[in-house]
Amino acid sequence: MSYSNFTIEILKEQFAIELIEDVNLFPQPPSVAVPTLLLELLQRYIPLAITMSTEKARSELIIAPILAEFKLQYKERVSLFSGVDFNIDVSKGLNGRCDYILSKSKEQLMVSAPVLMMVEAKNDKIVEGIPQCIAEMIAAQLFNRQKNAMIPIIYGVVTTGSLWRFLTLKEQVASVDIVEYPLQQLNNILGILQKIIGIET
Repeated sequence: MSYSNFTIEILKEQFAIELIEDVNLFPQPPSVAVPTLLLELLQRYIPLAITMSTEKARSELIIAPILAEFKLQYKERVSLFSGVDFNIDVSKGLNGRCDYILSKSKEQLMVSAPVLMMVEAKNDKIVEGIPQCIAEMIAAQLFNRQKNAMIPIIYGVVTTGSLWRFLTLKEQVASVDIVEYPLQQLNNILGILQKIIGIET
C-alpha cells in the first residue's frame, strides 16, 4: 500500500481521521503581488499545458513554476522538493513518491523537519486527490514528531494547476476548504502559501 491507495474510508478506519468538508479555511484570503516574470512564464506555458492535457504537463508547466518562484522569493525560509520518495512508515502505507513538499528550512539537499505542506498534482479531478493528500499530510505529521519539530497544523493542497484547493490537518482532524482558487486568483494562492510559512501579509 502507498499514499495513492488510500480512500477516505481507510483513512477514517486506520487513523481515526475526522473529516470536515464545509469550512472556509481562509475567509479573508491574503493577497500578494505576483512577480512579473512568473506572470510572463505562465502566459507562455499555460496554453501548452492545457493542449498537452496530461497531469505531468500541468505539473511541470504550471505548478512547478509557481512553487519554484515562491521558493526563490523566500529561499531562507522554505525548501521545496519535487518528486521525492517520502517513506515514513511502510507498515501503515505511509510511503511513496510525493509530487511536491514544502519544508520550513533552507536546507535543500534533503527533506528536513518541520514539513509544512504537501502538494498533490491532479490532471482534472481534485476530489480524487484529497485522500492521497491527507495520507501524505499524516506522514508529514509523523515525520515532524519523529524529528521533534512539532507544528500544530500541516497544510496540503490538491491542484490541477488551474484550480487549487487547500487542506489542513490538526491532530486527527482533516479539513478540506470549500473554496477552490482558480489560477486567476494567483495573488491569493501565493498569499496563502506565504501565510503557511509564517509570513503575514
